[in-house]
Amino acid sequence: MKLFGAIIIILATTWIGFEGAKRLSERPKQLRQLKVAIQSLEAEIMYGLTPLAEASEHIAKQMPLPISRFFEQFAYRLQNKQETAFEAWEESLNETWGQTSMLDSEKEVMMQFGATLGQHDREQQQKQIKLTLSHLEREEQEAKERQHRYERMIKSLGFLTGLLIVILML
Repeated sequence: MKLFGAIIIILATTWIGFEGAKRLSERPKQLRQLKVAIQSLEAEIMYGLTPLAEASEHIAKQMPLPISRFFEQFAYRLQNKQETAFEAWEESLNETWGQTSMLDSEKEVMMQFGATLGQHDREQQQKQIKLTLSHLEREEQEAKERQHRYERMIKSLGFLTGLLIVILML
C-alpha cells in the first residue's frame, strides 16, 4: 500500500512539473501565432480594405485556439454590441487572456495596440501595427530564452519534489 501511495505521489508531482513546462513551451508558440494574426489583420485592413469586424472573423477562422477565440469575441462584440473598437478589444482580451499561456506584459502590448485601433489614418495605423509586432517579437525572444533555460528544470523539479515527499513520508 505504501508503494502504491509513493508511486501516485511521484506521478502527480511529475505531472505538475510537466504541466508547468508545457506552459513555458506554449508561450512562444502562442506569441508567434499572435504575430501572424496581427500581420493578417494588417493585410486585411490595409490592402483588402476589409471592415474590422469582418477581418477579425477571417482571422478567427485561420488561427488555432486560443488566439482564434479572442478574434471571435472581438468580431462578435463589434457586430452585436454598442461598443467602440477599443472597448470591444479590451473586453475580448480580458475574457480570453486567461486561456493563453502569455504574460501580463504581452497583454499590455495588446491593450496599447487596441487603444490605437481605428483611431488613426491608414499610414499611422500601419506604424502602430509595426510597433506592436516589434514588441511581440521582443517578447517572443524572451519567452524562448525562458523556455530553454527553465523547461527541463521544471520537469525535473516536479519529479524530485515527489521523490522528496516519498522519502520524508517513509
